[in-house]
Amino acid sequence: MPRIDDQDLYPEEIEAGDTTALLLPRHEGYLAEGIRLRARYAGQIQILIGFEGEWVRPSYGPVIRCLARDTRVDFFIGSVHHVHGIPIDYDRAMYEQARQVGDGSDQKLFEDYFDSMFAMLQDVRPRVIAHFDLIRLLSDVPNQDLKTWDSVWAKALRSLKLIVQQGGLLEVNSSALRKGLHEPYPSRSVCKEFLAHGGKFTLSDDSHGVAQVGLNFERVKTYLEDVGVETLWYLERLGDEPHSTSGTLRLKSVPLNELDMKGHPSTA
Repeated sequence: MPRIDDQDLYPEEIEAGDTTALLLPRHEGYLAEGIRLRARYAGQIQILIGFEGEWVRPSYGPVIRCLARDTRVDFFIGSVHHVHGIPIDYDRAMYEQARQVGDGSDQKLFEDYFDSMFAMLQDVRPRVIAHFDLIRLLSDVPNQDLKTWDSVWAKALRSLKLIVQQGGLLEVNSSALRKGLHEPYPSRSVCKEFLAHGGKFTLSDDSHGVAQVGLNFERVKTYLEDVGVETLWYLERLGDEPHSTSGTLRLKSVPLNELDMKGHPSTA
């Protein structure tokens, strides 16, 4: 997503000589390519055009809403990758830097992360919420149950309830598995709690390349069956609308037991 301040560029972007001035034209090129591909493959696959709205700090709320109003955008995914303006999933050094802004503990950083999550949900109301407990990834306790800390669990639960109230879809994200975590995002306790409140799940591989498409989906299906999820949900455009503009989206469901994940690549 285009950012508005050079301090929010990732190290790899800085190393490449990027500036924020380059990001919006790059985003425009992405949207144009999405329109081209949607027209080219019409009748074969349905392509929805969206973006990940990264909540860096509250000043990014208007940025996300502005990008979402683009007539070519079907929907956006809401996410939190930063706490105290510092990336928490880029590398361990940055995670520790963010942690030191608080009291130096994982617990306090987790609390602050879920405070940011709640603020993002209140402000931009995304249709899909990405990697809900991403904060686990580089922590000292990446596989610990969030319920271990009452204060953290209370803040996570507050956001889960708001997602249900807003009708959002919670992404089950397989990328956690390829990054070495025991469970996808979100972890088991989160999934069970969201399910108990009537929440709806959608599926993602968070692929950053062809080799990651569908990666670990068979493991994710087994995980969801163990959790008790029976249905997955997804967004679909109405078929008779122009390719060049955003479409009217409808929510569709598919029974989990009808999805054949066998043969998908796995890191196991």
